Amino acid sequence: MTVKLERVNGEQIRPWVNAVAGLRIQVFREWPYLYDGNMNYEAQYLETYIRSPHSVLVLARDGDQVVGAATGLPLEDEEDAFIQPFVDQGYDPASIFYFGESVLLPAFRGQGIGVRFFAEREAHARQLGGFRYCCFCAVERPADHPLRPKDHKPLDDFWKNRGYEPVPALRTHYPWKDIDEAEETAKSMNFWMAELG
Repeated sequence: MTVKLERVNGEQIRPWVNAVAGLRIQVFREWPYLYDGNMNYEAQYLETYIRSPHSVLVLARDGDQVVGAATGLPLEDEEDAFIQPFVDQGYDPASIFYFGESVLLPAFRGQGIGVRFFAEREAHARQLGGFRYCCFCAVERPADHPLRPKDHKPLDDFWKNRGYEPVPALRTHYPWKDIDEAEETAKSMNFWMAELG
């Protein structure tokens, strides 16, 4: 499989909305997100990245098929739910570049694409200039959650190998509907950070 990566940003993201939305819905149904997504919400969500002139969408394509995607944008362009925890802990949001998601179809995992997603977004943040940190947010699920797969291997080591560490004081709650829920509920999320260098 020959997968090519390319970066687009701002309004250039619009033609890719349906492909990325479909990927997010498919991949985030898996543990630990268990996200019961829909295309209308996804289109609204991705508008945040389209509106931000400094956003980035890293596309992974196998021929014409989009098999993976990763997003990022200045933290200041994100929702308050993601900005406020940093303000509360004394960080300057203007110094932080935020990674939205990194989604990849199962058949394409284990080939280094996830590593490249991090590298491409960090390179974008460096090109923009002015950012001291990169960060992302990860959902926290209880150890006894009934839908936790027995063979689940957390991504913590992968993230730590990229230089990221969890910051216990940086947390937020964000709502979505799980596949086993009738309505949205707020999920606990923890931020991971690295110095951009």
